[in-house]
Amino acid sequence: MSTKSLSINSASGADSIQAQEQSVKSFSSSSSNLNNCVEVDEVEEFDLSLYALKGFNGNPAVYVGTYGKYNSGSLRGAWLDLTTFADYDEFLAVCRFLHRDEVSPEFMAQDFTDFPREFYTEGFMSEREFDVIQEFANLDDDEREAFEVYVAAFGSSRDDVSIFDNFREAYQGKWDSEKDFAEFIVDECGMLHGTPDFVKNYFDYEAFARDLFIDDYYFDSGFVFRRM
Repeated sequence: MSTKSLSINSASGADSIQAQEQSVKSFSSSSSNLNNCVEVDEVEEFDLSLYALKGFNGNPAVYVGTYGKYNSGSLRGAWLDLTTFADYDEFLAVCRFLHRDEVSPEFMAQDFTDFPREFYTEGFMSEREFDVIQEFANLDDDEREAFEVYVAAFGSSRDDVSIFDNFREAYQGKWDSEKDFAEFIVDECGMLHGTPDFVKNYFDYEAFARDLFIDDYYFDSGFVFRRM
């Protein structure tokens, strides 16, 4: 279910993680990376290994470089696991520490994984966009898949945290077909309650399903959503 942008980072898979680990080690252990204009005590120190993505494990993450390095021909940065941060301020502080060799780093999300493409922006993320991605991380695997279908079908802005409330209200579960969902609705609402069995056999569930999904419901990849 991983969603990836254009792979600006030249490494991928195991190679990408190995490159990331080397990047983390070099940033955290070598004072020669520091710009002479920046005092060490001006940047809060962090153990970058606590925030680094440990394999492509399904957690939303971004590869954080800077425009300064990119424009100089360098892709140096690190994959940061967005589920490891307490809040947006901590995320920015870790990014500053990661790129403390620059006086005023302009962060660049050069790649992303395991969150909807609609929420990705190369020009880095705002606090509300960060909150949206963290909220997405709280969904279980089935909900994530359903949510991505929902966003693709109905759209959402990157900073719309309320999209999750709308999703939960609209989401009706996963079904084998529109007809199966129609049968559930008929049973749940007791529409044929008290009707003799021989009459029930003549009920056209497929026609009822067509009516349901014209205006009231939406079906895609097995997921059913109520149109809001």
